[in-house]
Amino acid sequence: MRMDVFTLLPEVMETYLHTSILGRAQTAGLLDVKLHNIRDYTTDRHRTTDDEPFGGGGGMVMKPEPIFAAVETILGSGLGEVPVILLTPQGRLFSQKVAMELSQLPRLALICGRYEGVDERIRQYLATDELSIGDYVLTGGEIPALTVIDAVARLIPGVLGDSEAMNKDSHTKGLLEHPHYTRPSNFRGWEVPEVLLSGDHGRIDAWRHQQSLKRTIIRRPDLLREAHLSEHDQAIIAKMIEDKEVRLEDEEKKKEKVKSKKWKMENGK
Repeated sequence: MRMDVFTLLPEVMETYLHTSILGRAQTAGLLDVKLHNIRDYTTDRHRTTDDEPFGGGGGMVMKPEPIFAAVETILGSGLGEVPVILLTPQGRLFSQKVAMELSQLPRLALICGRYEGVDERIRQYLATDELSIGDYVLTGGEIPALTVIDAVARLIPGVLGDSEAMNKDSHTKGLLEHPHYTRPSNFRGWEVPEVLLSGDHGRIDAWRHQQSLKRTIIRRPDLLREAHLSEHDQAIIAKMIEDKEVRLEDEEKKKEKVKSKKWKMENGK
């Protein structure tokens, strides 16, 4: 798979991309990440890539000319066929599901914004998709681009040493991953669960799945709405609720409790 990244700071991304799993994937020819400096496609002697926004206001805006020139030059005949993704806080939320979709593509392009953002015409006439890695604002799109590359690359067959590893990841099946332990089995008096030392792989798999369900209920109950739960899973959850190991609470009830608590505090109750 090939990924073309358009950025003002290629040096920021270089080290990470050539280290560990991503580095080995590129050496093995499974992944090809090309970094393109947007400044190389400017036409003035100052290599200007930003300007003041029309209408006034603080901050600078990335100009359309060098970004269009960079993407059109690099993609060439592939323009219109290769997805061009703009990393922006206004994009759709990046998720494991989106990573899986992108991992099926032979090639994609990523545009890293900076300053106050990019000229709207880049969004309208060049980008084919927009992605955000969360509801917060960063100083540029380089970290989001690395996030997308990392999440997508590990889904490419052969990139991970364990071919089943990605199928066990958090969010892959709509659930959080189970707890992990390693040696020593006793650390400062804290013991590893006995089942993991039993050698009984059936019991171990059952325990891990139960822990995955339990952890999701406790930490991210919202994920259960989209998770594919079997009748057996539902029975496990029902048993955990019955035994008061976990508690499922309606989101509206939670909001009402917060409102009620706030009202009592404001009114001295």
